[in-house]
Amino acid sequence: MIPKRSYGKKGDKISIIGLGGIVLARLPQKEADALAREAFEKGINYFDVAPTYWDAEERMGPAIKSFRDKLFLACKTTKRDAKGAQEELENSLRKLQTDHFDLYQLHGLSKMEELEQCFAPGGAMETFLKAREQGKVRYIGFSAHSEEVALEAIKRFPFDSVLFPFNFVTLFKGNFGWELLKEAPKRGMTLLALKAMAATHWKEGEKRLEKCWYKPITDPKLAELALRFTLSLPVAAAIPPGDENIFRMAIPFAERFRKITSREEQRLRAEAEGLTPIFSRTA
Repeated sequence: MIPKRSYGKKGDKISIIGLGGIVLARLPQKEADALAREAFEKGINYFDVAPTYWDAEERMGPAIKSFRDKLFLACKTTKRDAKGAQEELENSLRKLQTDHFDLYQLHGLSKMEELEQCFAPGGAMETFLKAREQGKVRYIGFSAHSEEVALEAIKRFPFDSVLFPFNFVTLFKGNFGWELLKEAPKRGMTLLALKAMAATHWKEGEKRLEKCWYKPITDPKLAELALRFTLSLPVAAAIPPGDENIFRMAIPFAERFRKITSREEQRLRAEAEGLTPIFSRTA
């Protein structure tokens, strides 16, 4: 079975890989049901979804109905105002056929202006705090594609978790993520990883995978090494790419997880030199 790690301060345990809702998007419902059940039976109890993932919420709701109470279910909103966030929260709860989310997140913070809007009077954080009081949300978190914004966000509020791209190329070549890896745990925040199995940007004209805006690693040996690297960082879990075949490829990697060795890390450093990171930080 897939190992589990601690999340938050209420005794929750989550599988070291999660099922990203985009994996179920645009699948026939029977296929979505089977894939969600397969993941659950393999020991994956961390499921993450968002309204922006096409029809993922509609597919996931029926797919997890019979075992919802055994899941750590996370959702997100891109709305930065209280009214918009409230409407989206209620829509997501309805589509997921649940009365609460274990984790609700500000989705994809990338600019300081967005952060300011969330915390301003009438901002999304008002909805988040109210929802937590009402029992519709157990934990509050955010995801970000900017390290500067993420670092500012964790100073503003005691978030329970941060969902962020932690990847060998972005860290070694892009200098992206190191500071957050240090600062968030100091504040008692759980780190969750995106993009662990990302390689680089797609090239012009290259045949792309519909559910991956970046080019994922498809070589199984390198993909496993990349995932093991991320899971050897101080993170609780990683969400593999949204392509269903690559997600399935990641399941046995998680089942046989072992911490990365220094020699393997050196190999990844060398590999990163030949790749352009999908995120980078110059400072």
